[in-house]
Amino acid sequence: TVWPGKAYQRFKDASNMTDRMGALAALVNANAELAAPALERFHALFKDDALVVDKWFALQARAPESNGRVFTRVKALMKHPDFTLKNPNRARSLLAALCMANPAAFHRSDAAGYVFWAEQVLAVDAINPQLASRLARAMDRWAQLAEPYRSAAREAVARVAAKPDLSSDVREIVERALASGTQAAP
Repeated sequence: TVWPGKAYQRFKDASNMTDRMGALAALVNANAELAAPALERFHALFKDDALVVDKWFALQARAPESNGRVFTRVKALMKHPDFTLKNPNRARSLLAALCMANPAAFHRSDAAGYVFWAEQVLAVDAINPQLASRLARAMDRWAQLAEPYRSAAREAVARVAAKPDLSSDVREIVERALASGTQAAP
């Protein structure tokens, strides 16, 4: 098709970040081949603007799912030099975007999204319990999921709740989620 080339041209010709981000989003959301060079160029242009870099991370984590590519991309982005769990906005931009704003990428039949969620909640809890509790809310309604998702999600929530030195912020969220799940069970 012709339009990805036109979107890439708009990306290159944009006179401001908003227009450039709009063209980039079109390329990323369509999984266009030109998304990769556009993402690299966008990052190079705005690498010194923390808020824009947060948007860059979130855009990739919110992209429509296609054969596990978003989940794989998020895991790769966690190794990006500009990513750190110690920066709350940066961590939220990537992790919350995946776990709370991209259900197709997060709720995977292999339960990898739930395993990833549990790992990240525990990792963030050691650094920033308030952010971890916000991320923990991604599994508030695990009991409403259909099987096999429900069992896998419950296991992930229970794994987080089982950590002895869990912060009170996260413990409150996961214990409430587990309790509501037992009340909702048939």
